[in-house]
Amino acid sequence: PAVTCSARSCRPTMASVRWAFRCGAWSPGRAEWLLVARCVQPEEKARIGQFVFVRDAKAAMAGRLLIRKLIADTLQIPWNEIVLQRTSKGKPFLVNDISKTYPNFNFNISHQGEYAVLAAEVEFQVGVDIMKTELPGSGSIQEFFRIMKRQFTDKEWESIKCAGSEWTQLDMFYRYWALKESFIKAIGVGIGFNLQRIEFNASPVQLEVGKIYKETSMLLDGDEDEGWTFEEIMLDDCHHVAVALGFTQQHSELLSAESTNRIPSEFIVLTFDDLVASAVPLVPEDPTDWDSFNSKQEAPVRQRTNTNKTTF
Repeated sequence: PAVTCSARSCRPTMASVRWAFRCGAWSPGRAEWLLVARCVQPEEKARIGQFVFVRDAKAAMAGRLLIRKLIADTLQIPWNEIVLQRTSKGKPFLVNDISKTYPNFNFNISHQGEYAVLAAEVEFQVGVDIMKTELPGSGSIQEFFRIMKRQFTDKEWESIKCAGSEWTQLDMFYRYWALKESFIKAIGVGIGFNLQRIEFNASPVQLEVGKIYKETSMLLDGDEDEGWTFEEIMLDDCHHVAVALGFTQQHSELLSAESTNRIPSEFIVLTFDDLVASAVPLVPEDPTDWDSFNSKQEAPVRQRTNTNKTTF
């Protein structure tokens, strides 16, 4: 399984970072929620407060804490001096100037199911996506596939339909979805990209929990794109994670060799204490933050699985 912080130091090297936090199992009390609400920027706290469900508010908060921990721990920028903003597509970026030390440093987060995950790189473009295999909220699996038909190529659907049982087909569906989302997020285009422009050859067919794979390849507009590699891992028996790694043209020869030879980083599962170890409050405590959070419903009673997401 994924490595926990007790087995390995949580302080990453600058080569790459892979972190996961099990936000689904996190049940913050009043003191904990009021603390974390003080440790993110006011506009992000307000954004998190707008979520209708506890599940989504926790996941969004975990994502913001992961980003701030990354920057504080790896770039040595004090927590209370970190300034984050969002692109027009909603992707978070660091405002602080690190162009002289790490000009290509970038990161990406995703949350779905039980986990929030983060991937960061010094040189590569990076996108990460996590998908949980679960039954559609209503209707059959085959009806769900019919609705989603335009999201995959004929060859990808053939691979999905040949996977075995309906549940195994659904599992392969979410694996392909995570791969596509990871690429879209790495290039920063958001929702609206024609997913049929990209076609994956998922390899191997079976993935073992906790093992990292990098055999999957991608076609872009019908041609194999050697500028991208994809790391895949199952955090458990139902959570797929895909990490897209790309490089710019001017660095292609050097980074292509590095990408081929590099040893993929394992995902380290952080505890809540790990998540806030570097945290410093940015604003005074506001008791209404807990009142708002505590009044939310945990999750929708019944909902069709939502794959129309791009969590930056």
